[in-house]
Amino acid sequence: MIGVGKIKQYSNVLEKPLSKGKQEVSLSAFAFLFSELVQYNQTQVDNIAELERRLEDAGYAVGARVLELLCHRDKGNRRETRLLGILSFVHSTVWKVLFGKVADSLEKGTEHEDEYMISEKELLVNRFISIPKDMGTFNCGAFVAGIVRGVLDSAGFPAVVTAHFVPTEGQQRPRTTILIKFAEEVRITLFPFPFTFANGSTKIDFALNSAYSIPVLAMFFLIPCLESLSCYVKFWFAPFELD
Repeated sequence: MIGVGKIKQYSNVLEKPLSKGKQEVSLSAFAFLFSELVQYNQTQVDNIAELERRLEDAGYAVGARVLELLCHRDKGNRRETRLLGILSFVHSTVWKVLFGKVADSLEKGTEHEDEYMISEKELLVNRFISIPKDMGTFNCGAFVAGIVRGVLDSAGFPAVVTAHFVPTEGQQRPRTTILIKFAEEVRITLFPFPFTFANGSTKIDFALNSAYSIPVLAMFFLIPCLESLSCYVKFWFAPFELD
């Protein structure tokens, strides 16, 4: 058959398909590179909070690029517009691409409606880290928190994301929890709020997200306008109606 076995030629490098390529890297190489990242930033700061902030900023850049890559490669340049959808995307797809597995758990906060937690028993960035006693509660998970914040922020869900150690009964090392607290503008748009009609007779609670809030609200504002317009048209064109 003609053409069998031939390699397709591309006139432009931008026309080449974006293949997934090899999905694994050397764990020892990553551990060495990450330790150098931590040690370098440690020489640039004076306190633990500043060190965690620099690690978070480094992770933020990674998260923004991970979202762009996955949306282009796996979702046809579409991103999640639902709260639970983007959280599930981070918990499963992003985690599996970065760490080779889904996160251990995704939980909703019990005290606040806008808080969610992603927990990992043994976070990869903390696996080979030995923290001196004088560094207190320093958590390299700040790098992963930055990745999560980068993904959420780039997807249109700004949030404050922090990493915390949580002691676990029966285990020598604590598990790492990534705490996600969404920004005020996300809470207003995504979480339920009361909506009352003008006559006060009906009250409906809407759980709106960023994709549907504007169309739904526009519908309620447009309906009275359309009714007024129809009455106006009927008034002016009534003399011309045929019997």
